[in-house]
Amino acid sequence: MCGICGFLHAGTSADQATLERMAETMATTLFSRGPDSGGTWADAASGVALGHRRLAILDLSAAGHQPMESACGRYLLSYNGEVYNFVPLRQELEALGVAFRGHTDTEVIVNGCAAWGVHGLTERLNGMFAFALWDTETRTLSLVRDRLGIKPLYWAQFGELLLFGSELKALRAHPGFTPVIDRQALAAYLRHNYVPAPLTIYEGVHKLPAGSILTLTLGGTPQITRYWSARQAAISGRASPLLLSPEDAVAELERLLLSAVGSRMVADVPLGAFLSGGVDSSLVVALMQAQSTRPVKTFSIGFDVPGYNEAHHAKAVAEHLGTEHTEFYLTPAETMAVVPHLPEWFDEPFADASQIPTHLVSRLARDHVTVALSGDGGDELFSGYGRYAETRRRWQALRRLPMWARHGFARGLNSVPRSAWGRLFGLVPDRIAPPDTAARVHRLATVLQLDSPDALYRDLISNWKDPLALTGGDSEPMTAVWDTRLKRDVPDLTDRMRVVDSEMYLPDDILTKVDRMSMSVSLEARVPLLDHRVYEFSWAMPRAYLERDGVGKWPLRQVLRRHVPGALIDRPKMGFSVPIEQWLRGPLRDWAETLLSEAALSDGGYLNPGPIRAAWLEHQSGQRANHNLLWTVLMFQAWRAHWMP
Repeated sequence: MCGICGFLHAGTSADQATLERMAETMATTLFSRGPDSGGTWADAASGVALGHRRLAILDLSAAGHQPMESACGRYLLSYNGEVYNFVPLRQELEALGVAFRGHTDTEVIVNGCAAWGVHGLTERLNGMFAFALWDTETRTLSLVRDRLGIKPLYWAQFGELLLFGSELKALRAHPGFTPVIDRQALAAYLRHNYVPAPLTIYEGVHKLPAGSILTLTLGGTPQITRYWSARQAAISGRASPLLLSPEDAVAELERLLLSAVGSRMVADVPLGAFLSGGVDSSLVVALMQAQSTRPVKTFSIGFDVPGYNEAHHAKAVAEHLGTEHTEFYLTPAETMAVVPHLPEWFDEPFADASQIPTHLVSRLARDHVTVALSGDGGDELFSGYGRYAETRRRWQALRRLPMWARHGFARGLNSVPRSAWGRLFGLVPDRIAPPDTAARVHRLATVLQLDSPDALYRDLISNWKDPLALTGGDSEPMTAVWDTRLKRDVPDLTDRMRVVDSEMYLPDDILTKVDRMSMSVSLEARVPLLDHRVYEFSWAMPRAYLERDGVGKWPLRQVLRRHVPGALIDRPKMGFSVPIEQWLRGPLRDWAETLLSEAALSDGGYLNPGPIRAAWLEHQSGQRANHNLLWTVLMFQAWRAHWMP
């Protein structure tokens, strides 16, 4: 795992030494992604420079130094990630006469591009990767990102200058970077808790979409093409379903997963796994242990807070599998000490509070290993989220009333002021009155006016339901949750929800969180459930195979039961988070009050203080738990204080 960066500046008069210094400055910001070594390469005649920071995983010698030149001398590569099928690809290249100097997958990629072209090589790769390739002959820069967006890659163009990097801080380090907050991106962030691709928090700065290649020839304009699409893979899978019995499908899935996990256990450094005790992480560890001659190193963290601790479940699974297990119980002070560093690590606002325990378990693992396997991806691939069933249930209830009746009922509810509802229900004894009744009534009115199950799902996964009320803007960006074409392409509601999560929530929340938090401590995290072969297989499974008796991930559970007794893993799903609700009323209250004061919220004109202050006062009084809404605003405010003072 590494950090990459660089730029192409047509018409620049800077000499090679100056270009290399700029690239080195950019690369230095990525030190935690690659503490083992760094390098730069530049060509003044073309105005191009590549930078790199290396976390050595395969072939720890200098033969893995980057930027790396192809054997023919035509191509230069700066690469971040791991390619798991590099050995057979290397054998193909050797048969073509390519002579290798070392044993890294980097060398396979740069020489594969020379032999098969960028598209030809990329379509052959199985792994997580983001790389920049410079063609000295055509003077063309190619930026490539893996199929599911496991590894990040940002780019921006300012006039004749194109910048790229693994993190936004690398782009900011170049003197040509101009940071301006994108108000549409801010609205999308307030809705989702993350900024969805291809947006970033900055105007004119982009995430390269998953499964994409950006090509820029000197003096031209960037062109982006897709070589793989999560949506198209879903459509193709549904068009060609498996002709297997459920039992045979489970057996084939286990074969695929064993291959995916086994290929991700190859490393020249110590390797282990995160273990929460849930289905996904337990399955990954079980399949690791099934292929290992020694106990797998596993890691979990615990909290002495009811409802937030799974460490005892993880320990039971570890004992059954015979892993070398390390667990650590954290104090509230140790956990909250992470909060001030979050804006520095994430570069743009990010408000999934499980970022905190993800950093802590990564830090624990890094004391023992350099690579850790993670169980992320199972919910999106195998219909594991409870919100899928909840959306179906809610829509079945809503559709019993005709639209005209729902709208009329909603108008009636909205015609009564919130204060009046409060007075009315104030007459009801506390023991039978539902909490926060006035807000619930107005929430019901909003839901009644939704005109489709897709709108219902969008509402369900939204944090601030009306982010434009906070930003004062007049429109939101049209991300996948607004895409009306999806219903045409994917007729089934549950499938559409899975596609939306695969295109947005998975890469822009889950994988972003795992990448930033693992890389903050120089730990490489690998995600075997997101092998693209497993993704494609999951979509070829009939949906009836994915859910049984209202419980999702049936195929994964069946594979896991071959290795772990059901009694150890058959329990309700728990979130991986921390008690933000209580912290904002206790030890984090003063910090939050500073960021949520009227003056702080008004500063810059980005946010309307009214709804935010109301949510804050409700939370403090105990009328309503608004911690998720407030955490989103707090992470924006903390980010802005760090990066845009």
